[in-house]
Amino acid sequence: MSLSLGGSWGATLKRWIATLRSKPAEATRGHLTDGSAGYFYIRPNVAGGLGENSVLDSSAHPPIVTKLHYVVEGWFGDVLVTTFPCFLVTEETQRSLQKMDCSGATFADVEVTTSEEFHEDQPGQELPPFVWLKVNGKAGRDDFGIAANYRLVISKRVLDLLESLGVHCHRNSLRRDRIAAMSRIDAVGYSTIFQ
Repeated sequence: MSLSLGGSWGATLKRWIATLRSKPAEATRGHLTDGSAGYFYIRPNVAGGLGENSVLDSSAHPPIVTKLHYVVEGWFGDVLVTTFPCFLVTEETQRSLQKMDCSGATFADVEVTTSEEFHEDQPGQELPPFVWLKVNGKAGRDDFGIAANYRLVISKRVLDLLESLGVHCHRNSLRRDRIAAMSRIDAVGYSTIFQ
């Protein structure tokens, strides 16, 4: 996202947007199951956006990204961050997910840079190394999946791991039939940052 406002108003607006994007991650409230493992919708922290070095086909929805450049505008320690339609995790999280042999995701390299606003708002903040979490699983079956409304769905065991590493979410699970029913929800909702 590129804003072309001049002067201090442009910088102020960019910082305001970065702050809004940096709200804590949350799991969408769902219907409790009978106590089985369960699945969760999760909205990771939007810590930045696609950078100019990203390569994507925007004629498809969601866009097909073949090279990811992520520009961090504000980061507050979450091990999983996003920008539509991509997800990133720290290398430490990648190793933990691979150790538990999670399904529905692969990992790839990502170019991560920081914005001018990041340096102004968080001087001296160091970022851990990130990798691209490429979700390719089926929501409600694999550990990672994308629902028909383009929202991330994770298994309970992945939620537990992410919470232990630094993503804090409510623990409300969704029934598998509820995940399938979400296909009727407006797909634009996920890509709207002011939700």
